[in-house]
Amino acid sequence: MPQTHPTTPAPPLTVDVRNLSKTYEEPSGGEIAAADNVSLACHAGEIFGLLGPNGAGKTTTLRCLATILTPTSGNATIAGYDLLKEPEMIRRNIGFLSGTTGNYARLTPRETLRFFGAMYGWEKEKLEARVEEVIKMFDVTSYADRPNDRLSTGMKQRVGLARAVVHDPPVLILDEPTTGLDPVVSRTVEQAVRALADSGKCVLFSTHMLWQAEEICDRLAVMANGKVLGAGTPQELRDRNQAKDLREAFFKMIESNNATAEEREMVADE
Repeated sequence: MPQTHPTTPAPPLTVDVRNLSKTYEEPSGGEIAAADNVSLACHAGEIFGLLGPNGAGKTTTLRCLATILTPTSGNATIAGYDLLKEPEMIRRNIGFLSGTTGNYARLTPRETLRFFGAMYGWEKEKLEARVEEVIKMFDVTSYADRPNDRLSTGMKQRVGLARAVVHDPPVLILDEPTTGLDPVVSRTVEQAVRALADSGKCVLFSTHMLWQAEEICDRLAVMANGKVLGAGTPQELRDRNQAKDLREAFFKMIESNNATAEEREMVADE
């Protein structure tokens, strides 16, 4: 008889997005779909990337999942909570950061972390220990007591990431968090994100940089025109598209989607 080997159970499914759409009315009276039937899944301990050009629908999708926007249709489950029915519980269980997330100018990083930790109901003694832990985690120690308006862009983004995790959420939603950062600071942020995923966090990470997606994402979805064109590990996307690297696979998927869109328009005009 052939030997059987125990299989390693899959990590818990932490984010499950099902046919999520967000449409807006155009001045002409039509509609435009910023997110169009987006479905994806992310597990605990995983970095799941949304890769696409500007305007692909990445930010709209992540803002819907962060409860900043209300989807037009579809739904999602995040950390066991229903996006439409339990938005407050989802807010308690996520950390959100974008490239444009700001910090209160007159507060210091330490005060910022105390403020946001208290908002999530952490007791003072435990919160103080957590704030110090996060300050060290993101290498903020040397400027932890400097006002935020006196920090560099890279420093501010580290504080923003620390703020997103100070309440220890199981899910992180990071919308192009390294935009505008120099390579050294960008690398620090990427390493911190990888460490958070390795600690068991579920991380949704959007980017338009191919090399970044290939380097840090365990799996990813390629998006364009609001749609998911394909999802899988970087290797799976390369294999499916018979490409030598993710760059080639990406452009093949984008070009194929553009060709399909043109074909649909031709059929509609006939």
